[in-house]
Amino acid sequence: MESDLGPLLPLWERERAAGRPVALGILTRTLGSTYQRPGALLLVSSRGEYAGLISGGCLEGDLAEHARAVIESGRARVIDYDLRDPNDLIWGLGAGCEGAMHVLLVRVGPAEQWEPLRRLAQAYAAHSPAAVGLIAETDDPQLPLGAVFGAGEGPDALSDAARAALAAAPQADRPLWHREPGRYALFLLPLALPPRLLLLGAGPDAVPLTRIARELHWKVTVADHRAAFATAERFPSAHRIVQARPEALDEALTLSAFEAAVVMSHQLQADREYLRALARSAVPYVGLLGPPARRDRLLAELGEDGERLAGRLHAPVGLNLGGRSPQAIAVSIAAEILAQRHLDQAGSRRPADP
Repeated sequence: MESDLGPLLPLWERERAAGRPVALGILTRTLGSTYQRPGALLLVSSRGEYAGLISGGCLEGDLAEHARAVIESGRARVIDYDLRDPNDLIWGLGAGCEGAMHVLLVRVGPAEQWEPLRRLAQAYAAHSPAAVGLIAETDDPQLPLGAVFGAGEGPDALSDAARAALAAAPQADRPLWHREPGRYALFLLPLALPPRLLLLGAGPDAVPLTRIARELHWKVTVADHRAAFATAERFPSAHRIVQARPEALDEALTLSAFEAAVVMSHQLQADREYLRALARSAVPYVGLLGPPARRDRLLAELGEDGERLAGRLHAPVGLNLGGRSPQAIAVSIAAEILAQRHLDQAGSRRPADP
């Protein structure tokens, strides 16, 4: 899913606090080779500042000019870019993407009650599924271009089928279209929730992994039984820091809330108890730092609990990128979690055995 709200939030929060409307750009359709896929978001302020990317930077300046007009008038518009002619140099930049994009620009401000960003930002903060529908094509005067709806909302002109599609959209894994031929087309935009990552062990090598995860807009919880390690000063990028004994981990945290966990305390007994708790949970990705021999010893000590990790345990954790520094290992771990999140379409895992 491409609709990542995280990069937009700092600009959105600043402009909303100042009472200044912004323009939200939504990539609704693509053809051919494009930098982003449908659902990608771009936020533009009245002063031309932007957050998020729809192209690699070659179209954002032009979109900012269109966004100013949308902010001033309050009227949504669709901007079309067709880069499929290999002889066409876009503003002399030679983008060479050979694709086409359709971007819906809508104003978000006090007059719109800050929708749709208000509800999406609230759901993002609560880590709750959500979606909005936007009129992206219309011949119906009751449904103007850019009109925004949530589940159970909208005038009578919105069909029962469209309402049903809106109600189901929060659970979708990608943006969808609902079309009423000759009347309107509703673009359904589900919110892409960031993965929640649990780091079990707050040693020095957990610090760069937390920073990288924050850059990816993941929500990171760091847990350790050592009070001197589990501090906000050491982990300013963490969403939450927890001090908990390894054998009481499932009492301190709701493990089912996490999409991934990495065991990296460097203490054999602590790692064994962390793995035991994770084995009894449903966390889909479990990473273990350390060599294969250490992994095998821990699994043998866990017995039946170790067998419950089959298909979930990534040990040694991380893609085999070749680096040995804490920063390189952090990159390899983040890359493997990304690959797992996107059905392992990127890279190859580090071999499980030497």
